[in-house]
Amino acid sequence: MRTTRLPAVLLAAACVTGATTATATGAAPAAAAADPAGQAFTIGDPRITESSGLAASSRHPGVVWTHNDSDDGPYVYAVDPQGRTVATVTLRGIEPRDVEAISLGPDGRLYLGDIGDNLGGKWPEVWIYAFAEPAELRDQTVEVTRYKVRYEDGPRDAEALMVDPATGRVYIASKKQGGAGLYQGPEKLSPTGVNTFRRIADVPWTTDGSFSPDGTRLVLRGYFAATLYRWKDGAPSELGPLSTPFQRQGESVTFTADGRALLYGSEGKDSPVWRAPLDDKQLPDTVAPLRGPDPIPSGPASAPASGGASGEAAPPSAGSAPSSTAAGSPADTGDKVLGVAFLLAIAGAVFGLRRKKRDG
Repeated sequence: MRTTRLPAVLLAAACVTGATTATATGAAPAAAAADPAGQAFTIGDPRITESSGLAASSRHPGVVWTHNDSDDGPYVYAVDPQGRTVATVTLRGIEPRDVEAISLGPDGRLYLGDIGDNLGGKWPEVWIYAFAEPAELRDQTVEVTRYKVRYEDGPRDAEALMVDPATGRVYIASKKQGGAGLYQGPEKLSPTGVNTFRRIADVPWTTDGSFSPDGTRLVLRGYFAATLYRWKDGAPSELGPLSTPFQRQGESVTFTADGRALLYGSEGKDSPVWRAPLDDKQLPDTVAPLRGPDPIPSGPASAPASGGASGEAAPPSAGSAPSSTAAGSPADTGDKVLGVAFLLAIAGAVFGLRRKKRDG
């Protein structure tokens, strides 16, 4: 009896302690991040296997527009926050060659960049297609304006097309290791002549890019990295690198409609789209910081080994929950309760043993 009484008492005390701790921490849970990061959704449409561009809708909350790379046809897809295709838009009279990017302009039109060149820069010209963002999400065929594009310094491969939301000017970033450039289109594209794009800045290897909704930030991403720029007077100034999720083939990026976060996409079947909130110093000029928990430092976060259905790693930890071990936090309160309960359990056990010995 003496050899079993102490463990039994401690076991009971542990149960009480666990319940007490759970109550203490449950009554005041650790503060959640104001803008959580993580996988936003998975593109489940079996037709979309090479999602190469993303553009957040301005008319339909939570919806993003995407498209396949090549060998698909003249189609653009509207995908809702659950990853479901809610509209398929067919571009009338278009036979795309290598569609790589999509961007929304201030005129309410979507601009589709048929600008890829897998021959390493051999096509003498490429094209941009523009059409009004549909007011209704349903399968439909739309009329398209086609713009002919050439570069002042000769043909090149490119995968990023961005429309300045303030001026409507179109920009293209080329895809070249150790020599990529940012190209500026004419002030207004011409549907009849040749639109010559001129190099205005050196940029890293780029697979997609996006302006913030207010036009004060530009993000350019590659397969494994992304860079944030301040955009002012038609020119970029680098603010620094951004943490990006490790993806199977990182191809696309867009700002969310509120400008507070980025969505990162990848090619492949059932490809996930990750949400990565910006911290206060990275936010566009017209976006006020959220009132809530202190900003969380950005940086990569580890994902489970399985990586979910896609086998991919987690996105930046900008939205991960803050540490709850600081003094005065719920976890700290729980530790104190646990300590007190443990000491009471020990005291009770010792008292019981002494009484047993005295009575015997």
